[in-house]
Amino acid sequence: MLRSCYTKNMLEAGVDEAGRGCLAGPVVAAAVILNPKKRLPKILDDSKKLSHEVREMLAPIIQEKSLAWAIGTASVEEIGEINILQATFLAMHRAVSGLQIAPELLLIDGNRFVPYLTLPHQCIIKGDGLYKSIAAASVLAKTYRDALMLQMANEHPGYGWAQNKGYGTLLHREAIAAIGKTTHHRPGFRMELSPRELCK
Repeated sequence: MLRSCYTKNMLEAGVDEAGRGCLAGPVVAAAVILNPKKRLPKILDDSKKLSHEVREMLAPIIQEKSLAWAIGTASVEEIGEINILQATFLAMHRAVSGLQIAPELLLIDGNRFVPYLTLPHQCIIKGDGLYKSIAAASVLAKTYRDALMLQMANEHPGYGWAQNKGYGTLLHREAIAAIGKTTHHRPGFRMELSPRELCK
């Protein structure tokens, strides 16, 4: 069962990202301050453990029942300029800055973070499977990014983005080899097929 808070009597914001390991598209982060007086569905969990349908059902409920939530993104150009790790932190900072209520503590999914202004933070490995606020942020980040990739899939058919959401599946990399990269592909990411895959 997910935990309601890390520290009692503090206004906590859960923060998580989606798309860090993709070959294409922005990295997206979400920050969520839950309302302790409103219950979220018990099915809430790490977004990776939930089906697309469940995530889509949960997202508007999270938005409605939270005290505050916000999305932050870092573009493909920014990923190329500052690297994916720093771009992830940038997206997280943008999400936190978008909150209409200032939190007292940030709960960060993962083991590293660049401090945001003077706000204290706590990094929690696999936090999206431990704390409700981080799980809620993971769902909002994932559903927002999935919607962006579906838009891009309509503009650039052939890469399978509607299914793989920009991750480096075999179909995606075969398409890159056959028709080339788009402006949505991240510079510096390894996209070529391995010798074993070329022989298939």
